[in-house]
Amino acid sequence: MRAGRIGDVSTDGLGVLRENGRTVYVPFTYPGDVVRVERTKRRFGRGIATDFEVLEPSPFRQKPRCPHFGTCGGCLWQGLKYREQLRLKAELFERVTGISAPIRGSPRVWGFRNVSNFIVTTAGIGLKEYGNPIGVAGLSECPVFSKRTPEYLRALRAFLDETGLRPWDLRKKKGDVHYLQVREGKFTGEVMVNLVAHLKPSEDVAGAFRDYFSFADSLYWSVKGDGRDDPRGEPGLIAGKPLVRERIGDVTYLVHPNGFFQTNSYALKSLLRSVEDFTDGERVLDLYSGVGTFGVHLARRGFKVEGVEVNPFAVEMANKNAELNNAEATFKVGRAEETPLGDYDTVIVDPPRRGLREAGELLVRSNVERIVYVSCNPEAFRRDYENHLRKAYRLKDAVLVDMFPHTPHVEAVVLLERV
Repeated sequence: MRAGRIGDVSTDGLGVLRENGRTVYVPFTYPGDVVRVERTKRRFGRGIATDFEVLEPSPFRQKPRCPHFGTCGGCLWQGLKYREQLRLKAELFERVTGISAPIRGSPRVWGFRNVSNFIVTTAGIGLKEYGNPIGVAGLSECPVFSKRTPEYLRALRAFLDETGLRPWDLRKKKGDVHYLQVREGKFTGEVMVNLVAHLKPSEDVAGAFRDYFSFADSLYWSVKGDGRDDPRGEPGLIAGKPLVRERIGDVTYLVHPNGFFQTNSYALKSLLRSVEDFTDGERVLDLYSGVGTFGVHLARRGFKVEGVEVNPFAVEMANKNAELNNAEATFKVGRAEETPLGDYDTVIVDPPRRGLREAGELLVRSNVERIVYVSCNPEAFRRDYENHLRKAYRLKDAVLVDMFPHTPHVEAVVLLERV
């Protein structure tokens, strides 16, 4: 048994308890909490508390809104006051990267997520438990996603009861239905429902699906051909529109089940403005362009944008978004590390979580004057900068945007200029 005061948080958002030369990481705790730890487990070389009690709450604590807080793995920091969340995010980013940057908070901290993937299992329907790969927090609501979450979950449970389809068994890796994905256009009101299952629907099942989810503007059934625990499958339209829309400022984006879109529609406007503020010149390359989120926004502001993305489907969506918004932007399929870097004034990079890797050296060898690096992974940015980009670029400015309230994650926009 160990007791003491939480003095810090780890980069992954756990409270850090240091007592008698030993360190224990305690989830759902914050600086100033006095805790007693009864049991720990070793994970990734660390002792993580699995049984603990908060004896004296931190002055930074707030009452969590969600009844599933403390079990559900979605919101480690929901018990922490939002102002303190922002302060800690900026502090953690500086700890990892050495960069002190201002942080812009999310305009909304409840109901901000525009997508949620509810896992459907024999252990419950909801979200994964923290620290338990086969545990599921059976949800009744989700205040960070939508006020309509109870409606979505009731429809799903009624549909399963009528059809007799089996939820997925995480231990045996067997079952029929694995995920329910719901997307909301926060500024358009449009809803897309996508059921991820391990079988194709019969006519009767498809009819019941349409009936129970008749409120959806777009209804998909995705067939999953593997046992991996992720919400991916081959989508087939069951009813409604093939795409739903989200509108951020003066730009309308089309959303598809298999397309990535930033999860916080309200803070996305701030993220786009941050990228725009750091962009200079006339010709812009949007590397890792995805569905054109940054590129189309910049083109609407007079920049001539070209985008490169390895996923052909994302490129198709990006060009549709450009056409829909009458934006002077073109997107093509290509690998970032093989892209000719011609006479671009600014290159926007928003790489996957692993970072730029080989594309970093390509930028170093280029004549590009300005890089705007967007990242949700400060460790990857630090590696890219220290191993590659610092050979030719220096940090000019940076800003943080909180796209992920109630978690330790933050989106960084960093401006690099050639030396």
